[in-house]
Amino acid sequence: MPINAHPEYLNAEAEYYNASTDQEKLEALEKMVKTLPKHKGAETLRKNIKTRYKKLKQEVQTKRKKSGSKKGIKKQDMQAVLIGLTNSGKSSLLKVLTNAEPKIASYGFTTKEPEIGTLHHKGCPIQIIDLPPIASENFENGIMNNTDTLLIIVEKIAEIKPTLDLIKNKETLLKPKIIVFNKIDIHDENTKRKISETLKSKRYNFVLTSTHTNEGIEKLKEKILKTFKIIRIYTRHPGKKQDDIPIILKPKSTLQDAAEKILHGYSRKVKYAKVTGPSSKFANQKIGLKHILKDKDIVEFYTT
Repeated sequence: MPINAHPEYLNAEAEYYNASTDQEKLEALEKMVKTLPKHKGAETLRKNIKTRYKKLKQEVQTKRKKSGSKKGIKKQDMQAVLIGLTNSGKSSLLKVLTNAEPKIASYGFTTKEPEIGTLHHKGCPIQIIDLPPIASENFENGIMNNTDTLLIIVEKIAEIKPTLDLIKNKETLLKPKIIVFNKIDIHDENTKRKISETLKSKRYNFVLTSTHTNEGIEKLKEKILKTFKIIRIYTRHPGKKQDDIPIILKPKSTLQDAAEKILHGYSRKVKYAKVTGPSSKFANQKIGLKHILKDKDIVEFYTT
């Protein structure tokens, strides 16, 4: 037992030892991580709890895989996942960011399986996935490891490092991460300022948000978009207005790549194209398939 343990930690510890299922143990361990004393005397216990958590979580996931996996989620060109502890407000964020209607409740572990929505920002469709809480047996490591961007949802500064430690592995190490400090509406302006200064001092990429007042939501959308290394190419038919939804490509993609993205084999039908935008020397410049496109180019295809 750590020295000067808070009652919240002691209650969570009691829940762990009284738990009758693996899920109950995971939930209790999550609470222990959140309420564990931060002083040096608790370092050994802190490592022990995190080790127990990761081991038990792996055992639960192994059992679930043997019993049958869930339906897969087709990854889109741009994908970000919401990751956090239970009751952090992930589902509410999914609702305000996208067209999804997830189940939202005041009790814990409401999200039982990944919920999917689409964030439309500056013409870009971004797939947002709300994963079950980290402590849940339904948490999808595979989705987290394969996604492009990680959105770490927290309510307290003390939750950030434990949450990052729980998802740390070789797949997530270099992925863009945004710390979303949620439910900021419960704090006054002075507290908000202190939170911001603390997060800046730790060099986190962060945003303060509230799903009740919409504070920080537009800023979050912009931050999410900026994490993707992509270019947006708009197409149009000759003499008509450009399409509103762009083709999403990797930087340094060619006209051939754009044509193939529209339809596999389409580039063989393209005789030439005209481009207007950052990659062109002048408006409606005639180009070939090897032309390297840039973000926000507008392309007209001419086929044989």
